Amino acid sequence: MKGGKSGLYEDLKRQILTMELDPDQDLDEASLSEQYGLSRTPVREIFRTLEGEGYIDIRANRGARVSPMSHESLRQFFMVAPLVYAAIGRLAVQNFRPKQLDELCATQERFRAASQSGDATAMVIENNRFHEIIGEMSGNPYLQPSLRRLLIDHARIGKTFFRPRNEDMQERLRLAVEHHDAFIEAIREHDEDRFVKLVFDHWELSRANMELFVAPRELKADFLPEAAPQS
Repeated sequence: MKGGKSGLYEDLKRQILTMELDPDQDLDEASLSEQYGLSRTPVREIFRTLEGEGYIDIRANRGARVSPMSHESLRQFFMVAPLVYAAIGRLAVQNFRPKQLDELCATQERFRAASQSGDATAMVIENNRFHEIIGEMSGNPYLQPSLRRLLIDHARIGKTFFRPRNEDMQERLRLAVEHHDAFIEAIREHDEDRFVKLVFDHWELSRANMELFVAPRELKADFLPEAAPQS
């Protein structure tokens, strides 16, 4: 853990994305001030920045909390996420700068290394950053805030994707790494149609895992109730 404003900012983002802090969880301003060696004023500044980015809510007379996830917000997420990702992708292919592509490639290598080592936290962070960079490539001030907000919930409800417990999940993760490589190639070649097709392939790859998080499989009963006697 780093101290100071930058440490608090980065730690809160990471803890929210990886669900170390639960949705709707209250944030203790006094405790964070002491923990990071800050007065209340810079802590409040960080809170306002994170609120603007969609990570937290600040409520009058009730303090700050992690952005909640409700059934309505999840419904809206599943409805619009692939549409926003596709629009962002088309603009990224048109508008990217070479330095941004270099950063995207570097982020992908960190994501690849994390996937190979099984570091779930690093996978969440690097995957989130990978898609943030594509948003920055788009250069669109209207779509970028929507993308950032979507990525927060994408990370939170898709966290099981980065904890593969069986061969099927491991294969899905391997395909996700391949998709990232293909995104980079499509951007490099200015191929909008290929990028958009990849968006929907990538979305379908992760959607089932996110749905599993929202609606997990039922627990197995230890025993079956005895059949009622037949009359």
